Amino acid sequence: MVCINSAALTENLLEAELFGHVKGAFTGAGEARKGRLELADGGTLFLDEIGHMSLRLQAKLLRFLQEKTFEPVGAANSRQVDVRVIAATNFDLQEEIRKGHFLSDLLYRIEVIPIRAPALRKRREDIPLLVNHFVRHYAVQYEKSIDGVTPETMEILVRYNWPGNVRELKNCLARAVLLSKGPRLMPDELSEQIVSGAGLSAANADKEIFSDLPEKGITLRDMESELIRKTLEKCSGNKSLASQCLGISRKTLYEKIERYGISM
Repeated sequence: MVCINSAALTENLLEAELFGHVKGAFTGAGEARKGRLELADGGTLFLDEIGHMSLRLQAKLLRFLQEKTFEPVGAANSRQVDVRVIAATNFDLQEEIRKGHFLSDLLYRIEVIPIRAPALRKRREDIPLLVNHFVRHYAVQYEKSIDGVTPETMEILVRYNWPGNVRELKNCLARAVLLSKGPRLMPDELSEQIVSGAGLSAANADKEIFSDLPEKGITLRDMESELIRKTLEKCSGNKSLASQCLGISRKTLYEKIERYGISM
């Protein structure tokens, strides 16, 4: 698989990277160079952020998809390759077509098998899995002794809406791991934007659970039962997500649900 990010390059650079160029095609082209299309011959070309591609390059890509041939920049002869094309975008391409920013014919060519990934906020049960993965990844990269996040931190991460989806979550955890001081990430090691966006304050995140204690107090058993019940409510009954937020295994959670007679 050969990848190229359409949003990361200017139009001219993207054209040269995608289709290649011959020697002397432009200033600085001291030698011929194969493009990503040619490098992917017999395999797959992944076009990320295709919605950022200019109309001129869209037309050139459309011609390739129709005829399986292309011309490198500055070349007079066509070349033929056998490439599977996968494209991704966070744009609404139908809306971009209405605005005149995307070619309808190109959309019909690339949308053979569409896969629509829901926003991270619509699949919150994935957040703990991603959090644990990225924490382990950045702990190794930054040489930190971290084995996870606290339940309070996980609650913030699960409650935040993540408008930037997985990339935003990834960057958030990279920052938190880099700034971490202990074995588990604490709420105050997250950015204020994330904490406030989750509806909590860093100073009070770990105290929220105690805010509704009755004046006469509460037994440890009743407190644990209430904590589990409220966590299950916040997780819409998702026991995998609830166990992650509570910092216990699913087996332990099921045992406590049965022991306390908690019904959802």
